[in-house]
Amino acid sequence: MSAIHILVVDDEPDIRTLVQEILEDEGYEVRVAENGTLARQALRERRPDLILLDIWMPDLDGISLLKEWVEEDGLPCPVIMMSGHGTVETAVEATRLGAYDFLEKPLSMVKLLVTLERALEADKLARENIGLRRRTVIAHEPVGRSPAMQRLREQVKRIAQHDTWVLITGEAGSGRETFARYLHAQSARRERPFIDLGVSGITRGNSARELFGSEQNGHIHYGSLEQAAGGTLLLDEVADMDLEIQSQLLGALETGSFLRVGGTQPVPIDVRIIAATQRNLEEEVQAGRFREDLFYHLNVVPLHIPPLRDHNEDVPELLHYYVDYFATHEKLPYRRFSVAAQNYLRNYPWPGNVRELKNLVQRVLILGAGEEITQDEVEMTLGTANTAFSRPLEGLVSFDQPLRQAREQFEKAYLEYQLDKHGGNVSKMAKEAGMERTHLYRKLRTLGIEIKDRRS
Repeated sequence: MSAIHILVVDDEPDIRTLVQEILEDEGYEVRVAENGTLARQALRERRPDLILLDIWMPDLDGISLLKEWVEEDGLPCPVIMMSGHGTVETAVEATRLGAYDFLEKPLSMVKLLVTLERALEADKLARENIGLRRRTVIAHEPVGRSPAMQRLREQVKRIAQHDTWVLITGEAGSGRETFARYLHAQSARRERPFIDLGVSGITRGNSARELFGSEQNGHIHYGSLEQAAGGTLLLDEVADMDLEIQSQLLGALETGSFLRVGGTQPVPIDVRIIAATQRNLEEEVQAGRFREDLFYHLNVVPLHIPPLRDHNEDVPELLHYYVDYFATHEKLPYRRFSVAAQNYLRNYPWPGNVRELKNLVQRVLILGAGEEITQDEVEMTLGTANTAFSRPLEGLVSFDQPLRQAREQFEKAYLEYQLDKHGGNVSKMAKEAGMERTHLYRKLRTLGIEIKDRRS
């Protein structure tokens, strides 16, 4: 794992050398540049974690360089400005452009180190907050005292001590991202970035740029592999990755470097990759949709997250956890689940897993009233009152996937419901579904639904 990488840009050799020596003594990895041109070159070769930027330089002043980075793709990292002839106007302009702070020369090394640490911590918190706003609620440690969850947590702790690639499998909503973040938090890379790249949410033509970055006319866009440098990259729903991008990723993993789109200079890789999917990658390999060699690269250590129905004894604790969370962080009214409601939910099949449970808690806190959440309220919220077969769409189908997979997921849930409803009688099922029996048999076989298992 690489150390935090800092770029020092200053035209005074004494200052460059002094700052470099002090920062290297503190455990940082330092690169220096004596002017704006070399600073641009340094950014093309590697994305730094922080930049110390002098204002007055012979070829290009620091404010102009700061403007250039802001206008291109935003600041690549925190920037701390330095100057021996600064004015209040200059400091205000640098801050307006996004610089974290402004330090006057001669530099106080104590103040420099403190400012640098604060800038890095602020950047880390900003990235974490962006991730929390964009994704579901993330527990620092996966909730649950069942034997299955205890074994998983211990397994993750052991895996975290070895810098290997990990493949996490499990149904939608089962907690794959939560375990990926927990693994990162237990590893030696915990102080470095955790980047979550949702493969299924990337457009086909944009996937290479999002993963590898790009270069065009001197403009650099850093992809997820560079943003996660020294840390962990989660490739969520990796089965949706284009075959062409799979090939490029495999080449990068084998050589330890990659090229940005439009770039000519190899960029080294220092990142732990965690791949996650709800599909069976071995079946995807056999179907020709996933490269076998990439599968073996990613599947060094497999980790399977069980569905909630397989550890339903954790349901009461999960309910309490999310009630506390929403009451604390979203200021929703605190309510408690009755014993009857908890018992009912322990026996509910949870097709949407933990994500469905979290959504249920949020809905009853927003829409309900009174201190206690009753079983009737839960049944009404789930849409299961007075019918044994009604099942909510939410949780059965993940909307964070391509339309083809979502359609297949819904069709399977719909046909399984019809089979259960009619006790495995295909004739009655075909009539209600409005399908020709031959076509229906073919569809059931394609989706892997066994008729005999549902016959009364």
